Amino acid sequence: MVALTARSENTQSHDRLTMQIVDLGDETIAIRSLDWDRDRFDIEFGLDNGTTYNSFLIQSEKTALIDTSHRKFQQLYLDVLKGLIDFSTLDYLIISHTEPDHSGLVKEVLQLAPQVTVVGAKVAIQFLENMIHQPFQSLKVKNGDHLDLGNGHELEFVSAPNLHWPDTIFTYDAKTRILFTCDAFGMHYCDDHTFDEDPELIEADFKYYYECLMAPNARSVLSAIKRMEKLDINTIATGHGPLLQHYLSDWVSCYQKWSQEQAKTDTLVALFYCEDYGWSDQLARAIAHGVQRNGVAVELVDLNTAEPHEVREFVNQATGLVIGMPSQSNQNAHAALSTILAAAHRKQAVGLFETGGREDEPIYPLRNKFQEIGLTEAFPPILVKEPPTHITEQMCDEAGTDIGQWLTRDRTIKQIKAIDNDLERALGRLSSGLYIITAQKTDVTSAMLASWVMQASMNPLGVAIAVAKDRAIESLLHVGDRFVLNVLEEDNYQSLMKHFLKRFPPGADRFANIKTYPASNNCPILADALAYMECEVTTRIECSDHWIIYSSVQTGRVAKLDAFSAVHHRKVGNHY
Repeated sequence: MVALTARSENTQSHDRLTMQIVDLGDETIAIRSLDWDRDRFDIEFGLDNGTTYNSFLIQSEKTALIDTSHRKFQQLYLDVLKGLIDFSTLDYLIISHTEPDHSGLVKEVLQLAPQVTVVGAKVAIQFLENMIHQPFQSLKVKNGDHLDLGNGHELEFVSAPNLHWPDTIFTYDAKTRILFTCDAFGMHYCDDHTFDEDPELIEADFKYYYECLMAPNARSVLSAIKRMEKLDINTIATGHGPLLQHYLSDWVSCYQKWSQEQAKTDTLVALFYCEDYGWSDQLARAIAHGVQRNGVAVELVDLNTAEPHEVREFVNQATGLVIGMPSQSNQNAHAALSTILAAAHRKQAVGLFETGGREDEPIYPLRNKFQEIGLTEAFPPILVKEPPTHITEQMCDEAGTDIGQWLTRDRTIKQIKAIDNDLERALGRLSSGLYIITAQKTDVTSAMLASWVMQASMNPLGVAIAVAKDRAIESLLHVGDRFVLNVLEEDNYQSLMKHFLKRFPPGADRFANIKTYPASNNCPILADALAYMECEVTTRIECSDHWIIYSSVQTGRVAKLDAFSAVHHRKVGNHY
């Protein structure tokens, strides 16, 4: 194995961008773009270890490039590629899917190699035509199709829609026994190791990536794994992070186990949207992220490509429906909407959102039709008129949380009633204080009433709080995030408690009509709090239905030295 590295410093963003070229054997090379300092990947991805964008080159009797890279690597990537091939000899450019972090340099490659044939799923070719606005030769492939590069490199294509885009295909090389999977089985993890030599180092990032990107399409994951079973796979060459080789069966087993657990749930939200229209993908995934907080499965269904029988099956299985409005001119999507309306029934919950494509189908006539059928509206329609901001994404996340909570209300009540009466009364004797957690990240703010709070360490000073997984504020309490712990006063807590206990609609300002001033970490301090502490999250521990958030205390002060903290006495301990 030979590894070469090229480096660049982006002086404006201070990002470290490097290239790694690794010989995988048998005329196959990995071209890895290492993005060391990227710290966020959409709303659901706070990155601790950067990421990579992996591309692959097979040079046999025919030459094929599998995927490109992110646009930020344009010069570095093209310089490396020029050193490896004569562009006039490039025969095929295989597109695993058209997400920009993998196809961001397709147009540039076509300019250097206009003779190349672009290979992809039918939908991928359509997406590319709309993306690059220039003619190109193409080959549309479907599951089971083959492409012979010569010298034993017989490529077989495996359809894997919705992992995590609707146009995804895997590519299997029979000679090297490498399966190129793009996003599937990947992770956002950047280091110099090409392979998975140390599973303990990457397993947390592997699972985090699965939960954020793959879990919403657990059924699609299982379908893809089933198609993989007949292949003799030696290596999974992913689009992000290290390639999987040393513990291959373990990683695939994890995907299978997690997806089976996700898919067997009796509560499912079918989320219909148009992948390539407006900001549909970004908003749909933010909603899906909120839904999943409640242990509810989500199936993302692209209205562009879904067959009528598939749409009908998803509606029949689902207890909740979420629909992103398509373009008024999208005939396939309109046919799908008619199928959804015909199959929907009054026991389901529904939520609607605009996708911001400027020609969205009007949302309120469709809303009226669902109301006539008798469906429960889980959240008010989300109207998008401008490019989404962090606030828009948070609103969508909170909308998903709302529909998830609505769909699991019976399960929650059942769990509450399941605790023995004597035990619930004993648990209720655990008294606690009353606090308001206030947090801010970029321009997104949130707050919650908390009682499960304790000092957890002396050196350094630290506190621990328990936050339910279905709380919207949970997304603002990851490692490195900051918040303020506001201590309520014994004789002055009722109005604040009543305000922060109420349900807020998605995107609502939690601090409307509440006096606040900014802490040094920019989070809101409640003017009527008895005391406050500024905290930074250092550790998160998963505990069933809650996260234990351990945080270091940076600073704090008391407003009234002679006043006492509010104390909360519960009668029972099975809910709060």
